[in-house]
Amino acid sequence: MEKLALLSGSPLFEMLSNQELDYVADLSRPRRFGPAQIIIEEGDLGDSLYVIASGEVEVVRKDASGAEKVIAVLGPREFFGEMSLIDKEYRSATVRARGEVELLHLTAENLTTFRKQHRDGFTFVVINIARILSARLRDANTRLAARL
Repeated sequence: MEKLALLSGSPLFEMLSNQELDYVADLSRPRRFGPAQIIIEEGDLGDSLYVIASGEVEVVRKDASGAEKVIAVLGPREFFGEMSLIDKEYRSATVRARGEVELLHLTAENLTTFRKQHRDGFTFVVINIARILSARLRDANTRLAARL
């Protein structure tokens, strides 16, 4: 996996300098998951996020009856797990691999280390998270309104 190419193409790391991207690449760790393997579980305490290098993951929530509903499918260069880093709450959904998937893993500790060395780059990451969370919320609102 070419970490630098992946990170530079991810919306999470838009506006970062090459030096900042190199630093994040050094902090990140590759992870692999097989088909249907759970990566994060709804209700678990989260302390990390993942950037998808290859493959797809599905984001799943249980409805009131306990049936699983796929609420999103994410692919290469997209990310997940960021919400629990921001609000320090439990995971709001389960994410599992749809097939073979390769990810980059960044912990809260990694991001704190990055913030200490590259304040501007860290600010861009936070802005990017906010921007993408906003887009996801708008999409969810549109889908919800269509069902009303």
